[in-house]
Amino acid sequence: MRHLILVVDDDVNVAETIERSLQSAGHDVLVAHRGADGLEYARRRNPDLVVLDIMMPGMTGIQVCRHMRANPEIAATPILFLTAKGEIGDKIEGFEAGADDYLTKPFDLRELVLRVRALLRRTHRDGEIDGDVDRIEVGELVLDCRTFEIHTPAIKVLLTPVEFELVNFLMSNPRKVFSADQLLQDVWGYPPGTGMPDLVRVHIKNVRDKIEADSRHPVYVRNVLRRGYMIDGGAA
Repeated sequence: MRHLILVVDDDVNVAETIERSLQSAGHDVLVAHRGADGLEYARRRNPDLVVLDIMMPGMTGIQVCRHMRANPEIAATPILFLTAKGEIGDKIEGFEAGADDYLTKPFDLRELVLRVRALLRRTHRDGEIDGDVDRIEVGELVLDCRTFEIHTPAIKVLLTPVEFELVNFLMSNPRKVFSADQLLQDVWGYPPGTGMPDLVRVHIKNVRDKIEADSRHPVYVRNVLRRGYMIDGGAA
């Protein structure tokens, strides 16, 4: 199955290089050189994935990402930031904005293609899901594994692919506590000691902001002091 990938980068040479590599990997590619144009293309064409630069004149990649996450029609589209901003704080800002992955320049084109392939696999755009499970329930929480929607008695909200992976794992292991390092390894496949625990914290915060009535006092995604995180179903 061919996928449509939107590349948004103000560096024409970089954008053309990415376009050629992704086309060689069997994808259809749409290119924009301004953030505002990229956002408009995303709204009109609903791509399967967006490769997004951060530092662009006018609307930055961070702003594009936030606008996409606020639009229900494209909120679940996976977003890979490709940028020269490589500090830990920059990465955290990107994930807080709703990114699913983050690759710094200069980059290896083979790694880019592999990251794109992994993100596309997460979205299950071909209708496949993991195993035979299409719905997970833990107390008041209901996760739809086909649509990436999570339900509480008060809300129904769409998760991004990386948020879905986290919630799916925790809800598949209800009331079990996992450290940040365990989640980095078990959910996203980081080798031991290579991931950043702060990124787990950011993803947990993003999920809480979506499903908790008061994210400062969570009842569903809970901290266990000095041990890690767990999913609780709320009311018994």
